Amino acid sequence: MSDNPPWQDETGAPDAVPDERDDATSDMFGAPAAPAETPDETSAESPAAYQVLARKYRPRRFEDLIGQEAMVRTLTHAFAAGRIAHAFMLTGVRGVGKTTTARLLARALNFETDSIHRPSVDLSVEGRHCRAIIEGRHMDVLELDAASRTKVDEMRELLDGARYAPVEARYKVYVIDEVHMLSTASFNALLKTLEEPPPHVKFIFATTEIRKVPVTILSRCQRFDLRRVEPDVLRRHLEGVCAQEGALVEEEGLALISRAAEGSVRDALSLLDQAIVQSDRGQITPAAVVRDMLGLADRAATIGLFETVMKGDTADALTRFRQLYGFGADPVVVIGDLLEHTHAAAVAKMLGPAALALPSDQAGRLAAVGAEASAGFLSRLWQMLLRANDEVRRAPDPMAAAEMALIRITYAAELPGPEEAIRKLQSGEGLNAGGGGGSAPAGGSGGGARASAGGGRSGSGGALAAVPQPTARALITTFQDVVQLIDDRRDITLKLDVERFVRLVDFKPGLITFEPAPGAPPTLTQRLTSRLREWTGDRWMAEIRGGGAETAYERERREEKAERAQLENEPFVKAVLETFPGAEIVAYRKRAPAATATDPGTAGDDDEDEGDTA
Repeated sequence: MSDNPPWQDETGAPDAVPDERDDATSDMFGAPAAPAETPDETSAESPAAYQVLARKYRPRRFEDLIGQEAMVRTLTHAFAAGRIAHAFMLTGVRGVGKTTTARLLARALNFETDSIHRPSVDLSVEGRHCRAIIEGRHMDVLELDAASRTKVDEMRELLDGARYAPVEARYKVYVIDEVHMLSTASFNALLKTLEEPPPHVKFIFATTEIRKVPVTILSRCQRFDLRRVEPDVLRRHLEGVCAQEGALVEEEGLALISRAAEGSVRDALSLLDQAIVQSDRGQITPAAVVRDMLGLADRAATIGLFETVMKGDTADALTRFRQLYGFGADPVVVIGDLLEHTHAAAVAKMLGPAALALPSDQAGRLAAVGAEASAGFLSRLWQMLLRANDEVRRAPDPMAAAEMALIRITYAAELPGPEEAIRKLQSGEGLNAGGGGGSAPAGGSGGGARASAGGGRSGSGGALAAVPQPTARALITTFQDVVQLIDDRRDITLKLDVERFVRLVDFKPGLITFEPAPGAPPTLTQRLTSRLREWTGDRWMAEIRGGGAETAYERERREEKAERAQLENEPFVKAVLETFPGAEIVAYRKRAPAATATDPGTAGDDDEDEGDTA
């Protein structure tokens, strides 16, 4: 084997040595690095260098937080007064700024410049520790994910470091994200330190599931509920981002993104990032493209479906729904849009179309529907659509479930409301279920009896349930008539309370004077008078006075006790009780009256009743 180095040949002459140095690094002796290749000016930006909008436009100051003015105001006053809590709990839906607010709080707590040496929420000037905290490399600000540190040993190890003072900053700040995922043992280990933390330690918690956090933890924190951002505020924010990015998206498209984000700024920016690339550079992204990107049904088409449903046109409603389904609309989304339209129509009915966060033409159409419908029907339609939404979600065939829901709703649109039905019945008119209702029973009952308030007249629309008429007060002359009326109306609870707790003093039609027995419900008087007023149509009053007679229940118990004593004095019963020591009468039954000669078929009953007394 040759002893020459690998870069020398057999004669010792040096061979070509391979260059192993990276061109992008500087020479160890100070030689400049090899110039990098300059990309073509017309080429697109390198994908690796691109930063998504949700990260690029993350707030760097408290003033940049949108929709959280109440929280910023509270923190500003607290920092100005020096009343800074030792623990903060930030809660809200995803994307509203919980983690961002936690980082801003960490910067504010440790804010320091050459002239400022106290905590400050004014972060317009970058402080001494701000850059390290933003980049997540500050040794005194520990940002942790509770999902990866659920064990109690890890929490104890973390809290052991809280005893030591911070190295560089003013406070040692613990930022724990998704704190609800900690185990019960970890929460218990955190309690003592959280209740009496060292003066140099601050805790900042963030969670989307505030109900899963123990109340013992919540009571030791200053809580801030970060609100969902309103669609209008979110749309204006997206317009500003588009202006800075030089992107062109139609205003209606931005409105669609704002509604689809459901109050989440991060979701809105992610959707905007996706919408910008739907068109070529310098071209406007139309709202139709954004709608297709989001997978939403055309709102104008769903408003047309809503108008058809309100008219009760079943065939047209099914046709419109099938067209939407053919275009790719999800049945669940369609029912959800109908729910939104119902709410919008009800709000527009009360507050006008200006109260709707919709384009003027759509708000006008929904306001027109709300003006024609009653508030009661819109409320009932809302309940039916809520039930339909649940059915469509759970059904094996969502399209079939949505169609059946539309049939049910359009049929109900033709039926009169309860108020109108009662008015017609009281006036003696018949109820007709017109159009799609056909001859189906308007009341939905399966009975075949026909009755009306006008003396037996029934409408051609179907069977009508009989409406109970008020009982004339002249028919109630005694208190027993009152008890019988309660029994006829099948109000069992009221009947039992009257028999058990009413000691009658005096009775006049319209006025009941009684003494309540011990244990009487406090609402007995009000329930009794309101029921009698409802059933008779007249005014009833009740007066409480002492000296009442015994209640019906007390009278029955007294009579039963007397009968039992009389029974125990019977010679035969006495003999039985003496023959069997310890025996007692558990129950007895009265003997049926003897059958007369004119009652055929009852002659043999006496034999069966013999001996039933003991």
